[in-house]
Amino acid sequence: MLIAFGIGALGTMAGVMVALQLIDYQSVFGANYAAIAGMMTGTYTGGSANFNAIALEYGMVKEGAIFTGIIVADNIMTTIWMLVTLSLPAVMKKFRNNPEAISKSRAKVADHSDKEELSPLNLGLLIAIVLVAMFTSDWLSDWSATQGFAVPSILILTTIALVLAQTSFVKRIPGAKLLGMFSVYLFLVVVGAFCEVTALAEVGAHAIDILVFTGAIVLVHGVVIVLSGVLFKLDWSILAIASQANIGGSSTALALAKTFKRTDLVLPAILAGALGTGLGTYLGFLVVGLV
Repeated sequence: MLIAFGIGALGTMAGVMVALQLIDYQSVFGANYAAIAGMMTGTYTGGSANFNAIALEYGMVKEGAIFTGIIVADNIMTTIWMLVTLSLPAVMKKFRNNPEAISKSRAKVADHSDKEELSPLNLGLLIAIVLVAMFTSDWLSDWSATQGFAVPSILILTTIALVLAQTSFVKRIPGAKLLGMFSVYLFLVVVGAFCEVTALAEVGAHAIDILVFTGAIVLVHGVVIVLSGVLFKLDWSILAIASQANIGGSSTALALAKTFKRTDLVLPAILAGALGTGLGTYLGFLVVGLV
């Protein structure tokens, strides 16, 4: 799953570079083209959390029509790619029946449950940790700016979150999984609700360019994923789920694993999506600097 996820992330970065060459990006996006390239790298490496993180850092939420157009195009492509990955294993098995990699501990994983108790004390503790982490990241970002090497606060916050996730204290706090699953289902509803083709038309003359830009990124990503499956004979279900961890994040990857009835891939799907949420932010800022 991690190998497939890594290949998909590289495919996304390649897709962004190719997509920029297919449109007159300076005319379409203006001076914000680098930020938008980073946003799309982030969102198609681990989901919309990265998209919004980079957008907030560069003030893209104030850009009105362009920002709205990118969001709509992103949701359209995410929805389309969900349909593609749903059918990918069945279609590709007809051309290349790669062996399935099924975990020996499948029976144990099948007992995994989304249910979890959340007490007011634990909820308050989780909220307190979040607020302290956000305050600390903002303070460190301001401090780094005074030292001459400004580091985006969202990048520091991502790093703090990844570090905290490894501590036994945070792992023992019940409720995080419950809140996470609630966010997953809410995210799926939002993606569907904002998949409005008519809203993209309101952007104006550049609507087609934006759609071509986002579509090219996903297409190149998909070509890289499929070719890797053919070359390395990877399990098509794993490839499809890893691809969804890239394009949609943990939420769509989890939904796909459950749809395939691959209980052994539920936890790997969540972990790949979580990795994308962290890694996508870093890669997004990297692309901003490169383009």
